[in-house]
Amino acid sequence: MKLKLLALALMASLAGMAQVRKEITLSDNWQFSRDRQSWQQVTVPHDWAISGPFDKKWDLQTVAIEQNGETEATEKSGRSGALPWIGEGWYRTTVAVPQGYESAELVFDGAMAEPRVTINGHEAGYWAYGYNAFRIDATPYLQTGKLDIGVHLQNVEESSRWYPGAGIYRPVKLILTGKAHIDDWGIYTQTTKIHQYKNDVAELKVEVPVTNWQPGMAVGIALMGADGKVLTQIAPAPMRDGKAATRIMIPHAKLWSPESPYLYKICATLYAKESKAKANSDIYDDLGEIIDEKTINVGLRTISVSKEHGFQLNGVTRKIKGVCLHHDLGPLGAAVNKGAIIRQAEIMKRMGADAIRTSHNMPSQMQMEVYDSLGMMVMAESFDMWLYPKCKNGYARFFKEWSDRDITNLVLANRNHPSIVMWSIGNEIPEQWSEEGREIARHLQDLCHELDPSRPVTQGMDRAEDALKSGFAQVMDVPGFNYRVHKYADNLRQLPQGFLLGSETASTVSSRGVYKFPVKPDDNSRFASYSPNYDPKAILSADGQCSSYDVEYCPWSNLPDDDWQWQDDCPQVIGEFVWTGFDYLGEPSPYDEYWPARSSYFGICDLAGLPKDRYFLYRSHWNKSEHTIHLLPHWTWPDRLGKVTPVYCYTDYPEAELFLNGKSQGRIRKQNTQHLTPNTQHPTPPLPFGEVGRGLGFLDRYRLRWNDVKYEPGELRVVVYDEQGREAGSQTVRTAGPPSQLKFEAETFDNMVFVTVSMTDRDGNLCPDADDPVEFTVTGAGRFKAVCNGDATSLESFVEPHMRLFHGQLVVYIEKTGTGPIQLTAKSSKATNTVSL
Repeated sequence: MKLKLLALALMASLAGMAQVRKEITLSDNWQFSRDRQSWQQVTVPHDWAISGPFDKKWDLQTVAIEQNGETEATEKSGRSGALPWIGEGWYRTTVAVPQGYESAELVFDGAMAEPRVTINGHEAGYWAYGYNAFRIDATPYLQTGKLDIGVHLQNVEESSRWYPGAGIYRPVKLILTGKAHIDDWGIYTQTTKIHQYKNDVAELKVEVPVTNWQPGMAVGIALMGADGKVLTQIAPAPMRDGKAATRIMIPHAKLWSPESPYLYKICATLYAKESKAKANSDIYDDLGEIIDEKTINVGLRTISVSKEHGFQLNGVTRKIKGVCLHHDLGPLGAAVNKGAIIRQAEIMKRMGADAIRTSHNMPSQMQMEVYDSLGMMVMAESFDMWLYPKCKNGYARFFKEWSDRDITNLVLANRNHPSIVMWSIGNEIPEQWSEEGREIARHLQDLCHELDPSRPVTQGMDRAEDALKSGFAQVMDVPGFNYRVHKYADNLRQLPQGFLLGSETASTVSSRGVYKFPVKPDDNSRFASYSPNYDPKAILSADGQCSSYDVEYCPWSNLPDDDWQWQDDCPQVIGEFVWTGFDYLGEPSPYDEYWPARSSYFGICDLAGLPKDRYFLYRSHWNKSEHTIHLLPHWTWPDRLGKVTPVYCYTDYPEAELFLNGKSQGRIRKQNTQHLTPNTQHPTPPLPFGEVGRGLGFLDRYRLRWNDVKYEPGELRVVVYDEQGREAGSQTVRTAGPPSQLKFEAETFDNMVFVTVSMTDRDGNLCPDADDPVEFTVTGAGRFKAVCNGDATSLESFVEPHMRLFHGQLVVYIEKTGTGPIQLTAKSSKATNTVSL
């Protein structure tokens, strides 16, 4: 009976809510201009630069990238994406405000960059950092009954090391309430305890501050399940100094984790006067007049990090299997898109990843809501630089004045997201060598703790000796180190924390579908002006692509296999964040000086979201719930007849036999030899690391490799065996015939449809070198949004409905406009196909 009464009380509260609080997402009816003379209608989120055109003149930088060890400036034509994001932009819209509201707030989730907001012709607010959420008080302008909102943005050259995007690229919301209202960013929830020995009873702390609170007002706090059913309610909650605070005990709690991301709801209701009922009473005979109400998602989970147990979620030790992501969404640019974010998260989860690092900036709220619901742990990052500029006009211009405000907004806007497991206050900060840097780190970490005592704080350090000598690394809750795994052992010996995190790892480079011979480790140092192996003529003969045999990296980075030896053999290494999950616009290392390279090669998936071979290498190591069998390379090599063409198999199985046209090429087994002694206080590193001359033998722990296969056309087949030597599965790759058909594979996420288009022969075998131009037509309840082939050197527009295939494939992005069917037609000179989606 009690829960029924509680539910009725909450229903009455929700009915009152519609009359009091109104939240309006301002997406339509915006006008945009680059010159304030000509205006066009746009929808927000909006990235004005993604439509191009690509051109090396955009933000052409002649610089030395000190983070890569460069000492002499050279031309970096594609460093920030070679798209027209520099300059000014103006947005305007008008919103009619219903009567009866006394308070108004505009919430911008991010605008690139330096947004100045005007309301009804008056300057209403400014925020320096384009990546951060900020709030504008619009209350003084309510009397007119409408809000004429204007936003001016300014992007300056050499202010970013990657593509930042341009425009109001994240959502804008208008929140209307009464004079007294719940402070959304002030709500704080924390799972303080999980009593696993007492039927999994969780203890949840809830705080709800009220703006313009007056004596006699009361706050009710209800806990609901994911289905919206009320589980318990505190009404009124204890109130002090305008803040309601309570603790809720939840028996048989469903805990949040990547494997089971269960979300409860907290509903906070503000009443004009206290209810006559006591807290937890069965009877509510006077709830009072409803003033405001706010509902948020809550995940029950605890986090801890220690020398003894490493990283623990809900009291269970686990290694973090994370990837770093820049904020752009490939051909959609920086404009956030829920369907594209879900797609990225799902692709990474299928691979076995359980964490995302939002490198190197604050995440969007849309992003965090997706990660909460799908189950991805998050390192929420803040800055790429502090006082010392990495690029001439970067955030260092604002750090002294704005860093505390930016950290405050980051934490307050995001601290109720269960997916966030740690805050990051910086990436490869140059000041890590100094006492000043150490004290800044301490200050920013303390500020995070003050605003949110429930999470540890980290940052990514790239100069281990300097950071340890200055005490910079020792200050951090979680000392994070970027690359240089050969220094891990020495780092651990000096860290009082007793553990470290691979905050950025690998930076292996590859291009989907590209294979280079002979197969050998390649650090690409011939392209690096700071390297003794530098060859200025090498860039002239380069093709702008990297081999998908997954043996290429940069002079300062390494291969996945190097990281895994530490992750697997050393308990003091608590996990890793691989650079990167997906290719991104800008930073085309190792081809920083090669035009037309304009996007990265680091991704496990390419810019279109198509998995590279490396995806299956990580999947074979990380995904413990599904088996992986993946052969590479493709087997269509008309110019390699009789030549040695090594074959790799990425699989979680320990053993396999390879057959070429029915003839065995050998049955081999992984060489699973530990190089580190587990559970030792001072581990000895496996040596040598990062040396091109070391050969390829170290790869045999995680890969199955047949290095002497001589190419002949036909059928390549691998048979895998389990630990007991029993046949467990197989995969076959065949030589492709002439291109004859276009094949479609579609996936739908939210309001977006992603269609992979592949050129195949008549038997359905991928034609791996097809580069045909393909034209697209979309009709029905959808519209063409973008297209991408994953080629880092392509200068074709993302927003025009035509593009060349890259190694036989590309992806078409379609936005739903209704509920009916969508027809996609793809046409090339060799094939035409239509599909109903």
